[in-house]
Amino acid sequence: MNVQLGFILWLLWLNTHSKENVFQPEVIIDRLEKAATWQSHNPAPFGELEWHWAPYYMGLTDLYEITEDENYLQTILDVGIQNNWKIGPRKYHADDHAVGLSYIKIYQLTKNPQTISKLKGEFDWILANPPEKTIQGEDGKIRLRYNRERWNWSDALYMAAPVWTGLGAVTEEKKYLDYMIQEWKQSHEWYWSEKDSLYFHDKRDISKVSPGGQKVFWARGDGWVMAALVEVLQFLPKDHSERDYFIGVFKKMAAKLIRIQKVNGTWAPSLLDPLHPDQDDISGSVFFVYGLAWGINNGILDHNNYESHVRKGWEALCERQKPNGRLINIQPVGGYPVAFDPETTAVFGVGGFLSAGSEVWKMVQR
Repeated sequence: MNVQLGFILWLLWLNTHSKENVFQPEVIIDRLEKAATWQSHNPAPFGELEWHWAPYYMGLTDLYEITEDENYLQTILDVGIQNNWKIGPRKYHADDHAVGLSYIKIYQLTKNPQTISKLKGEFDWILANPPEKTIQGEDGKIRLRYNRERWNWSDALYMAAPVWTGLGAVTEEKKYLDYMIQEWKQSHEWYWSEKDSLYFHDKRDISKVSPGGQKVFWARGDGWVMAALVEVLQFLPKDHSERDYFIGVFKKMAAKLIRIQKVNGTWAPSLLDPLHPDQDDISGSVFFVYGLAWGINNGILDHNNYESHVRKGWEALCERQKPNGRLINIQPVGGYPVAFDPETTAVFGVGGFLSAGSEVWKMVQR
């Protein structure tokens, strides 16, 4: 197909879909299924147990929940069986824990202890050999230890916290929940800005200033946290003493996010500076739509205040899906806002889209 013909077909598709009601339940499912099909036919160049895939596997479990199509679960089952239900090789590194959350979802459906036995073994080892919390400097002073053995970047809250919470929920063993709460609160102490109701991505961002003179809060970094809160709250027992703490953080973030949503429905890559860079990135937006919709559906957020923002966000995400299901405007792997090719896609963004759409589907069913 030549470039001119392709462009004409693209314009025709835009004209057709601009009239499409993206809040019709069957339209939502159609878009989600197209996204999942495109991704399955165009696998990302990462190992199956790497963190890139974890949000996609979770998106598939969400899509299964609303379609009851077991083909979506089969992808996760195949990964688990082929890898003997192992997680990543780095003992403490949160990224290598992320795949475990989909194993827990499979366990909830099958009650097969094999699906979580390796995960449980790894986490029991960590509890028996916890990362050191302090280190002695050359000056002899004892300081708080800060490295990848702790959750010292915001992504880690998504990669690890829900897995520890989920394992605690399905095993009914308090020790996993205690560890999660301890490590989350340390990350919160490091990165939470009470004034801004957002998390810095890591230590480097705390002192950064954007070209527009604003603090630097990376959208995808806060997107990871928003999605993490959703997953944690789904597993944390209703009567747990720390549940109000997590709901409080969730509500503060949600209130901030609707105040800074862009007119076009997305959130800026640098949340407080829409010109840094001056382009869209939906890798944070997918998780914000997911979190806000979930909050509405579970009675935590008032639909009168939040539903219009979810709808604007979902429309914006749909505008960035091509006719073949491919999602674009996703910033590739990184750690802060940067300019990138707007045609870029990434499997973790697709996963967020599946989760967001599944919650929007539930929302419009009300």
